[in-house]
Amino acid sequence: MARSRENKIELTAYDDLFETDESRAEANLSKIREIPILEIDEFPDHPFKVLMDEDMEQLVDSVRRSGVMTPATVRQKEDGRYELISGHRRKKACELAGLETLKCEVKELTRDEAIIVMVESNLQRTTILPSEKAFAYKMRLEAMKRQAGRPPKDNSSPLGTHLRSDAELAEKVGESRNQIQRYIRLTELVPEILQMVDERQIAFRPAVEISYLSEEQQYTLLEAMGYNDATPSLAQAIKMKKFMQEGKLTDGVIQSIMQEEKPNQKEKPTFKDERITKLIPKSIPRGQETDFVIKALEFYNRHLQRSKAHER
Repeated sequence: MARSRENKIELTAYDDLFETDESRAEANLSKIREIPILEIDEFPDHPFKVLMDEDMEQLVDSVRRSGVMTPATVRQKEDGRYELISGHRRKKACELAGLETLKCEVKELTRDEAIIVMVESNLQRTTILPSEKAFAYKMRLEAMKRQAGRPPKDNSSPLGTHLRSDAELAEKVGESRNQIQRYIRLTELVPEILQMVDERQIAFRPAVEISYLSEEQQYTLLEAMGYNDATPSLAQAIKMKKFMQEGKLTDGVIQSIMQEEKPNQKEKPTFKDERITKLIPKSIPRGQETDFVIKALEFYNRHLQRSKAHER
């Protein structure tokens, strides 16, 4: 009995024996299936926003009428759940339309491959915010650098033919390497200033220079912008960066720079109501209009109190 067990031959299954390379490749291709939405997790640190705008309303109507025409892309995780790579707007539309499943294409991807696919698919959008590009470029470049540290799968390409990761990314997205690095610098901005960049309150190039300031300095600048009702020009941003590099960028320096008058810039009145602005003497320095009005009101209130006291 022991001898017969030793001579036992494990036979290859019939299907495996006659399976061709082509059929194996076909079996490994991604499959399209309906997946319960509750089993689909968001992509970690997904940089693109899902806006509840008119386009979303139209997408929800389309999903209600015809379902999802183009499948979303997911990958299966080790715990059996799915991770959404592209199709965040479609998933949200399905949720709003009351659907319980999402048509998905399931792909076998590594973490870095998933990041690259996620960024590529979302960069096809017609409108992309600066913050979205900033974090997307950063995530993709880091993934590409990690991949560059591994040997090519087929070992067919000599190392000399590999482009630098940032040059390769620049070629793929149609932007210069310097511009990509400028976008990535925006990820160093505090959220409040980054939002102002998205809302076009601060221009792109000044924002890049501001990104070199420390978090504390950026919040000081944010207060100075609010106090002076102004955003920094490129020249002012460069000046602040220079002072920072020299270790001389104090709160007072930031305030002083933001109080500088810009060429061809009309002064913005502190108060928009002309009934107030016309009563403020022109001799009052710019930025001190509020203090003047407060003192005037305090004086007027004291006058009212004295008048009431005399009437008693």
